[in-house]
Amino acid sequence: MTIAEETLSGSAEEASQSSLSTTAARNLATTTKTAPQMQGISSRWLLRLLPWVQVSGGTYRVNRRLTHTVGDGRIDFDISGTDVAIIPEELRELPALRDFTDTEVLGALAGRFTQQEYAPGELIVEAGAPGDRLVLIAHGRVDRIGTGKYGDNTALEPLAGGDHLGDEALTSTDATWEYSYRAVTRVTVMSLPRQAAQEVVDRSPELREHLDTAGQGPVLPTNASGESAVSVASGHHGETSLPGTFVDYDLAPREYELSVAQTVLRTHTRVGDLFNDPMNQVEEQLKLTIQALRERQEHEMINNPEFGLLHNVDLKQRIRTRSGPPTPDDLDDLLATVWKDPGFLLAHPKAIAAIGRQFSAHGLYPTAVDFMGHSLPSWRGVPIFPCNKIPVTKEQTSSILLLRTGEEKQGVVGLHQAGIPDEYEPSLSVRYMGIDERAVIKYLVSAYYSAAVLVPDALGALEDVEIGH
Repeated sequence: MTIAEETLSGSAEEASQSSLSTTAARNLATTTKTAPQMQGISSRWLLRLLPWVQVSGGTYRVNRRLTHTVGDGRIDFDISGTDVAIIPEELRELPALRDFTDTEVLGALAGRFTQQEYAPGELIVEAGAPGDRLVLIAHGRVDRIGTGKYGDNTALEPLAGGDHLGDEALTSTDATWEYSYRAVTRVTVMSLPRQAAQEVVDRSPELREHLDTAGQGPVLPTNASGESAVSVASGHHGETSLPGTFVDYDLAPREYELSVAQTVLRTHTRVGDLFNDPMNQVEEQLKLTIQALRERQEHEMINNPEFGLLHNVDLKQRIRTRSGPPTPDDLDDLLATVWKDPGFLLAHPKAIAAIGRQFSAHGLYPTAVDFMGHSLPSWRGVPIFPCNKIPVTKEQTSSILLLRTGEEKQGVVGLHQAGIPDEYEPSLSVRYMGIDERAVIKYLVSAYYSAAVLVPDALGALEDVEIGH
């Protein structure tokens, strides 16, 4: 058929149409519309689950008992490709160098570390060998191996990047390794021989004096949590003299100031005047803006370096997986960190999928927990909530958080201030800022919030969880 014939055929069909077409009818019809949709809205379980405490003065002070701590922190490194360098100030995380502030001497010590690599299964040090070096783990996973009750070798604790071994090499000449350490994955360590450290000590009288007195201060009585002990007598008979005591407080308690997330919402007056039916344009703009602010709020409460939960897990409350993926044994270890009435687990959706794979591999099918109409996975009765704000690294690792919540349980709490001027939602205000010369109306939208961990054992983290397998 030629083009001319096709044209004539189409014209014939149009001429033979006996009713109004749907395309033309739509010109007279009213279109049914939805409110504006937003893909970036998540469940935001953390904001829904945390108990919120009113902070009337904008600052929340957490008073605790006095705690005696030592330098047992985690060491950071300057890593460029496969090259690792020691950050001199990070050496102060070692117990022996905790209060030593001479950066020049610390730099001299840092410059004498050498980089070493170990293959999976290779022994880094052996129990009973002379403790003639300080070892800092830069990357990889290491098992601490000790002798079990029945004489067999037992993996006592997994270690990873930031941990250190053998710091007694700085203060003792006859130290020996109490445990063996074996690489589980490929491991990169920075090693400082005692002889190299001694060269720096001989040139620095200040360092020599500091190391001579390290650990020789008064030993203060503490309880199992490191808090100043309260003397109590029990099990006695007769008129035994009872000890006197008092509860000492931390003289410099931590204070949390409310943080803020803000934006300026702009809309033209013509839009509000002419296009407000059937939906209020400003209200729809405002609803989606508030959703974005709340998403940022949850992100900050997880990741903010000052008050974010990932950065406020106590070092003793951070554990690592035994083999990489999150096995049921690893979750049991995590539950043991927050064993006093654990509330819920928080994990990235990909981490939850990895947990499910491990459950299936072990032949386990945990009972689902019903919460507010949602069916959630759980472990040992503790529900696991998804949170896409927990980061996933490029190596496909993530963290899993375990929380105990509420002031009455000395747990984790959210902080806000209800009753602020121009309040639209609790602790969120929408303030009119006027109309500019371009006829644009401006509204300042502000959300105030923070989070606080009342005692260290209210928050635990399972770190370096592999989710890619």
